[in-house]
Amino acid sequence: GKLEILSEIGAGSFSVVFKAQRVGDGMLVAVKKIKVKDIRDEKSKAGCMKEMALLQKLDHPHIIRYYTSFIESGDLNIVLEIADSGDLARFIQRFRRSGRLIPEPTIWRHFSQVCAALKYMHLKRIMHRDVKPANVFITRDGMAKLGDLGMARFLNLHSAAANTILGTPYYMSPERVQQQEYDLRSDVWSAGCLLYELAALQCPFSSDTKNLFSLFKKIVASDHPPLPSNLYSDELRALVSVCLDPNPMKRRDMSYACNVATQMYERFVRAAACKVPSST
Repeated sequence: GKLEILSEIGAGSFSVVFKAQRVGDGMLVAVKKIKVKDIRDEKSKAGCMKEMALLQKLDHPHIIRYYTSFIESGDLNIVLEIADSGDLARFIQRFRRSGRLIPEPTIWRHFSQVCAALKYMHLKRIMHRDVKPANVFITRDGMAKLGDLGMARFLNLHSAAANTILGTPYYMSPERVQQQEYDLRSDVWSAGCLLYELAALQCPFSSDTKNLFSLFKKIVASDHPPLPSNLYSDELRALVSVCLDPNPMKRRDMSYACNVATQMYERFVRAAACKVPSST
């Protein structure tokens, strides 16, 4: 159906996102317009539309829905579910600015939702490739939803900057940093970075300098400050270290991370339920 563009809600180096309304039923959606250099090349166009068709088949409560996509005057337009309460990067920033830690039950709640989304994608053999707090959106009712699926691959294939590393690669796995073959376990690494950041309020491999060499050295060695044991559970710290194993063969898979996160969240919920004050 026809869309009426309402306002711009965000812009990246390759794309602009607008809030729009479907003319037929008034439903609010997001429209992401991506500047695509070689979209006139039929093979890239076919590859890109195939990827989009794949993403439109994904249906999961913790994944931003892809409704449809079309090419118009050299732009790829993707019509998406709108998530209008910000993202995990802003959520983390709010806590950091106010000098407070995110309570562990909240960490497990959001992390288990992200893991459920990734597990679902991985079971379909689809890699996300760009898991980071800015790509996890929070809905009005506080649900985490993973977005920007497949974008990294799409931009790598079709963008003018195909040979540059997209953004600052703080969440990139050792195998990707070293330009080796990588698979689904690369997403597990990035999820480990996300879990660490929810606890520490900073990325495990943030370097003060913009020196990529020193950043890559830290990533390849999985060299990061430990999470303090007096602030977070052993389970959280253990899950971070199995996700951030520099050897992808030793890294646990998404199903494992998802099980741990879900069990931990449920344990905290049960504990909170037992703590309800008695009516004496």
